[in-house]
Amino acid sequence: MADITAAMVKDLREKTGVGMMDCKAALAATNGDMDAAVDWLRAKGLAKAAKKSTRVAAEGLVGIATSGTKGAAVEVNSETDFVARNELFQAMVVQISKLALAADGDLEKLKTAHYPGSQHAVAEHVAEMVATIGENMTVRRTSALSVTDGVVASYVHNQAAPGMGKIGVLVALESTGNKDELAGFGRLLAMHVAATNPVSMDLTGVPAETLAREKAILEEKNAGKPANVMEKIVASGLKTFAKENCLLEQAYVHDGAKTVTQAIAEAGNKAGAPVKLTGYVRMQLGEGIEKAAGDDFASEVAKLAG
Repeated sequence: MADITAAMVKDLREKTGVGMMDCKAALAATNGDMDAAVDWLRAKGLAKAAKKSTRVAAEGLVGIATSGTKGAAVEVNSETDFVARNELFQAMVVQISKLALAADGDLEKLKTAHYPGSQHAVAEHVAEMVATIGENMTVRRTSALSVTDGVVASYVHNQAAPGMGKIGVLVALESTGNKDELAGFGRLLAMHVAATNPVSMDLTGVPAETLAREKAILEEKNAGKPANVMEKIVASGLKTFAKENCLLEQAYVHDGAKTVTQAIAEAGNKAGAPVKLTGYVRMQLGEGIEKAAGDDFASEVAKLAG
């Protein structure tokens, strides 16, 4: 009998979305043959999702959950927007969003968390839903924020149902001030983040390659200038970049006469204590997912429907 390793079990679980114990049993029954194990699981009705796992899931929903000083965001993908409007799918996103609060931004912890009302982990429940609904689905990513004292506020753009939509934003405000004031301002600030999609909190948080590219563009535009002049041009150009792309330096969308930093200071005055923005999360559905030409499941469905 072949030696069934943890790596083999993990690989089969990732291929099929089936639970660890069932994967181990399948490998044992097929003497460690991965392809045969997939077929064994499918024959048992446990891996109906396997043949769908190669289809691109770029639709779905971003779910948001907050609880006082904690907040979490999760992206759950499907192949089509039809499924994103399905009540079963939306109910699943609600549950996974709540579980994401405890996972604290750890995707593997979220996937292995017990799914309420079932005997399975989240990953296995999603696999069951794939078999039930007939589309590939994935829990793609999660992120979380927390504060010691204050609030984590949220905003959902293009909301499909309460707490879920195409863009989800969290902002963490550390303060001993009035929580209702903080929550109100936090929602407005989260709306600002949804609208402007900042690169980072401030210039120090901008990725080095992004700064290098901006510097190179400025230097190319001003080629031939003396070194001391070029230094000032680059410094000025990066300040402009920060005003456009760094959250604390941006013009506040709700009042263009002030920056976000100034808006935070005013919020502190209203709340009765200084406010510090300690972090933000902006999660947009499908970011970074590349769909191959012709890989449009929704179009295929429409064609079949005539």
